Amino acid sequence: MAKVDWPAADKRALIGKRISRADGPVKATGAAKYSYDVNRPGLLYAKLVWSPYARAEVVSVDTGPAAALPGVKAVWKDDTLIGKEVNFAGQILAAVAAQTEEIAAEAARRVKVEYKPLEHQVRDDDPALSQGNPDKREDGNVDDALAKAEVVVNGRYSIPVIAHCCLEPHGQVTEIRDGELYVWPSTQNVSGYADRSLAEATEIPQNKIHVDCQYMGGGFGSKFGVDKWGTIGAALSKQTGRPVKLMLDRDLELMIAGNRPSAHAAVKVGASKDGTLTAIDAEIWGTAGMGGTLPRDFPYIFTKIPNNRRVVKRIQAHRGSARAWRAPNHPQLCFLTMSALADMAAGLKMDELEFFLKNLQFVDPKMGGGRAPEVYAEELRIAADLIGYKQKAHPRGDPSSGPIKRGLGMALHTWGGQGHASECDVTISPDGSVEAKLGSQDLGTGARTCVGIVVAETLGLPLNGVKVEIGKNDYPKSGGSGGSTTIGGVSVSSRQAATAVLNELLAKVAPRLGVEPDALEARAGEIRVTADPGKKISWKEACATLGVMPVTKRGVNTPGESLNAGLISQGVGGVQMADVAVDIETGIVTINEMVAVQDCGLIIDLKTAESQVYGALIMGITYALFEEAVYDPKTGRMLNADMEFYRLAGIKDVGKLKVHMMTGKGYDDRGVIGLGEPPVISPGAAIANAVANAIGVRAPHLPLTPDRVLAVLQKGGATA
Repeated sequence: MAKVDWPAADKRALIGKRISRADGPVKATGAAKYSYDVNRPGLLYAKLVWSPYARAEVVSVDTGPAAALPGVKAVWKDDTLIGKEVNFAGQILAAVAAQTEEIAAEAARRVKVEYKPLEHQVRDDDPALSQGNPDKREDGNVDDALAKAEVVVNGRYSIPVIAHCCLEPHGQVTEIRDGELYVWPSTQNVSGYADRSLAEATEIPQNKIHVDCQYMGGGFGSKFGVDKWGTIGAALSKQTGRPVKLMLDRDLELMIAGNRPSAHAAVKVGASKDGTLTAIDAEIWGTAGMGGTLPRDFPYIFTKIPNNRRVVKRIQAHRGSARAWRAPNHPQLCFLTMSALADMAAGLKMDELEFFLKNLQFVDPKMGGGRAPEVYAEELRIAADLIGYKQKAHPRGDPSSGPIKRGLGMALHTWGGQGHASECDVTISPDGSVEAKLGSQDLGTGARTCVGIVVAETLGLPLNGVKVEIGKNDYPKSGGSGGSTTIGGVSVSSRQAATAVLNELLAKVAPRLGVEPDALEARAGEIRVTADPGKKISWKEACATLGVMPVTKRGVNTPGESLNAGLISQGVGGVQMADVAVDIETGIVTINEMVAVQDCGLIIDLKTAESQVYGALIMGITYALFEEAVYDPKTGRMLNADMEFYRLAGIKDVGKLKVHMMTGKGYDDRGVIGLGEPPVISPGAAIANAVANAIGVRAPHLPLTPDRVLAVLQKGGATA
């Protein structure tokens, strides 16, 4: 009988190969339908009314003028806020639904809201603004170790609030038919989307709520819940008896649909003259808006430095709340830690690569699958070879003449990535067709493709021999796409289901071939005797033995059990290096090249895995050089809540990218580990370190815009 264990490397026909996305053609041609593309008969358009104030008392809300506008079919308002405070610009108070988007927008403008503005706080740059008791932790005796350190380096570093900036904004289409609710949301949590809030908004039981999300344009951790606009859309559908499309406009998307918290730190590092770290001390502060968490696990990666202390202070600000942003808190921790350590290497006048390699002794071995120091050392050397480190590296400050200065920088990162709970049904029909169904979503990691690869590999079929159905909560439930858990979860559940249904087929075929089922295997579109491959029948002949009824089996991934069985693993390590050029006359930073070396256990599809890393590098370059949510301290409004001034990297900004996936013994003989988040962690730190090494002085605040680079140069940096 077939076993659930992953096939050995020499037995893999599809797993680990470079395979193009199954849904690539429909996405490239525009045939793929996103929430925005759903246009139901009789569709109404909804617009929201929101507070322009960061903090204010809501005195009254009058929707009468909006309701009177021809074409308006419904109005909604949040009566619970009247007499209460709104706490960030963009907080929703009312909504309208109309026959056209233009009418809805005009109606929203006609809603009259009376406010009593109150004092507010949006700044996050001063630790004196913090509230509550600091979170303190100390290991060893930091003061004594710093006093005895032969070299001490001080630094102050800052990484700002940024938005998720999903290409497809948050929102959904809702429709009530025959007492049941149908929702087409942009969500990374299909199976869990039909929650109690939707049921309460419509008085429809949860088991009569149908969710359909075939494609989505990005979430990055921000699209798990129904959100207020989800319940509003459903309530408007109930009120009108018509389908309603409610998608956030770009300004609201950037203001209220989630952000990555800021983090600022004052860091002191001590070391001996030979480069061995002896102490690290940090005061960290920042904001997650009205809610969320701040980085606490400092120092990052190098957690075993013998004397370390950190004090974390939280600043609550009147702006939209934080949400998980691809690798929550890791980019901030990585930037703060790696910047401080690179500055220590410069203070020691020690080669940065040599410094990091020397101090890998302080990396917790539990990271990276239990052998992190060795993994990181191997990855650092591979990255150095790929980027030409020996030929390009120099002490801090490019000594060459002219206004263009070049530098290299590096950073290390880690992530967990254990697969989530998932169920999958695989059906074999008598005509030989195969279908896999599960209530997962494809966030962009290639889940649809990877499920197809696993099922086809298990059944010995080509990829086009398996039809994969995902994106509906009517299918077997699967976890939300967060924590880089999707590929691990769906790979295991689909492998289990495919193995179970194959074994039923083998039991039917075995008598015909005169052997026991254990003697058979499915390979290359055939069922054959393992020890005598010439003794075989075709896949279609084998399926015909099922009679007239299809056979369906369900696979269930229980993470703990799958971890123990080696089907999934957790804990990966990765390193990145950046080669930058800085024009010291203009302050413009150019990415020449970036190299990413990444471990992620058993790779299901090498092409989509590499694609995840390429995308993460681009996302990282974006937040390193361009992205920042800018708030007016007087009004509390986000000043760049549009795509003109909220800058993102373009294709000319990313330079040459190289990706190396760690495979072979010790890597792909582990279980599957998620990959979406880890490679986005290091770019900010690696690029910032490269810029410092180019111009000879630390630019401590991301993003590294020309004005910030010029400002530090004026204080004493590179000269032409």
